[in-house]
Amino acid sequence: MKPTALPFTNDDDAQKLLAANPLALMTGMVLYQQIPVEKAFAGPAVLQERLGKDLTAARVASMDVDDVISIFQETPAIHRFPANMAKRVHATCNYVVEELDESVESLWSGIDEASQVIKNMKKPPGFGDYKARVYFGVVSKWFDVKPAGWEGFVPDWPSIVDVDSFEDLAELKARKKAWKESQA
Repeated sequence: MKPTALPFTNDDDAQKLLAANPLALMTGMVLYQQIPVEKAFAGPAVLQERLGKDLTAARVASMDVDDVISIFQETPAIHRFPANMAKRVHATCNYVVEELDESVESLWSGIDEASQVIKNMKKPPGFGDYKARVYFGVVSKWFDVKPAGWEGFVPDWPSIVDVDSFEDLAELKARKKAWKESQA
């Protein structure tokens, strides 16, 4: 059953957008870098609000990148590094339009092997192994995307995949910090 909200931010509208719009979730994953989880996953809702229209890959991709940068730089900025992340979101939206025919779900839909889903999730700009596995873990958990071998690709480290409610984020941060220290 598809969720009605994802608990990665404390904004109800942003939570609903993440669950309803696959591009919003993907955009949150793009933004989830060097900023808190809550800010990253609130970003797609802020972007949609500033666009004044629904958040679609075609809409963002059709914009001049400088206009996307301006939107990201409005106060408060959508990301700690607004220009760089605006460029990355713009590039990701171009990828979704040009390579996925505007269907983010085509990264996993109808694919029988988890290894292929991971390969697909590594192709958009800014998605390496770490981010692809976290993204895969999120869609596996919340959208029941579980092709053969899926268990071997979900993160085996503390990640947002472990979050079931907004309140879980504080515990996740502590577990992630302890995990990082144990890896050093």
